[in-house]
Amino acid sequence: MPGLSTDAALLFNALMAIVVLIVMITRLRIHPFIALIVVSGFLGLISGMPLPDIVQSFQDGFGDVMGFVGIVLGLGTMLGKLMAESGGADRIAQTLIDAFGKPRVHWAMMLAAFLVGIPLFFEIGFVLLIPLVFIVARRSGVPIFKIGMPMLASLSVMHGLVPPHPGPMLAIGVFGADIGKTILYGLIVGVPAMILAGPLFGSFISRYVSIAPSPALMAQLVSQLHGPDGQNKPGFGITLVTVLLPVFLMLLKTLVDITLPGADGLRHLMDFIGNPIVALLAALLLALYTFGIARGFSREQVLTFVGQSLAPTAAIILIIGAGGGFKQMLVNSGVGNAIGHMAMHAQINPLLLAWFVAAVIRLATGSATVATITGAGIVAPLTTLMPDTSRELLVLATGAGSLIFSHVNDAGFWMVKEYFNMSVGETFKTWSAMETIISVSAIVIIMALSVFV
Repeated sequence: MPGLSTDAALLFNALMAIVVLIVMITRLRIHPFIALIVVSGFLGLISGMPLPDIVQSFQDGFGDVMGFVGIVLGLGTMLGKLMAESGGADRIAQTLIDAFGKPRVHWAMMLAAFLVGIPLFFEIGFVLLIPLVFIVARRSGVPIFKIGMPMLASLSVMHGLVPPHPGPMLAIGVFGADIGKTILYGLIVGVPAMILAGPLFGSFISRYVSIAPSPALMAQLVSQLHGPDGQNKPGFGITLVTVLLPVFLMLLKTLVDITLPGADGLRHLMDFIGNPIVALLAALLLALYTFGIARGFSREQVLTFVGQSLAPTAAIILIIGAGGGFKQMLVNSGVGNAIGHMAMHAQINPLLLAWFVAAVIRLATGSATVATITGAGIVAPLTTLMPDTSRELLVLATGAGSLIFSHVNDAGFWMVKEYFNMSVGETFKTWSAMETIISVSAIVIIMALSVFV
């Protein structure tokens, strides 16, 4: 664009593409899947990308997301359907309500998501817990976002701040931080942030945003069948064993990776078994028995449940994939590098710089992992000039920045929007605001902690 530097022009193009996308969806009522494809091409054209690269970039981004998130959502949805049909979700929901009471059930959901989120990626924890959110809301009469927000906040905090999640682990390697201290400081920073953004903000925003999940999705995940005779629900213990099997396998993989050398055969085996896709598949195969055959369902009924589970999520998966394509277009157009060039000239506290750079990259590209690794790479060389700055807090500052204001270029934005059946505006008021609360509160706590560390 005339009068602008190359970096400034790239940022302007990214902003214009995001505005066009919002207008297409909210004003013109174009389906998000179509809008994301059109705007991705538009961004590539105005950024001067070669025509073949435009299509290839979108395909790469779509494929990267679908290659992991698409499989995870498919397996997780099947598992959720079987848990709902068998009554397992209802059993867990009633146990939580009885243990915590209806006024405090949202705190129970935060605790459950915190435990599940230790070894699991955000997307996996989401698909495992979303049936519980729906059914606890129905059984308790509590607004769905009062229950959903604590779940989302806990999973997001664990994903962005606490190893062994990929973003923090990458930043630990770049900064040369100690993993044990990073986990400790991550919990000190993360727990207050998830309380503020989860139960507290969820209780507040649920008064102003009233949503009703898609009837088709609700019918799938909150079944009232509970076995052929309507009575044969699985026990609380076997339900937990089935649902938490992926958690156990991935946690075991992490422990083996820490304790055994890279060439060890057992480590290779656990790297396979503890892979998120393999772990979810193992849980689904177990659920075919514990939630299916053992409940008295015939093989034909179980196969029908599995087949039916994918129909309501097909559009969701396509939208998430298109969001990944748009994100990749932003990355390949050079937006992340442009932000890095500008940040190198800034003269501010390294912790604030790490947070700010990661935040701007997250806003521009939509990827928390890209924001974390790019932000860490930009800030790491500057730390030699300030050796007293805690490497562990730099990891957390970068992670906190990578969580800020998830919006239309983030596949997670579309996943939350579609599952909770919200408009774009409602998703901004809830999910995007929650992510920002986590990010800002985390960096405030990190700055306070830096006085003592």
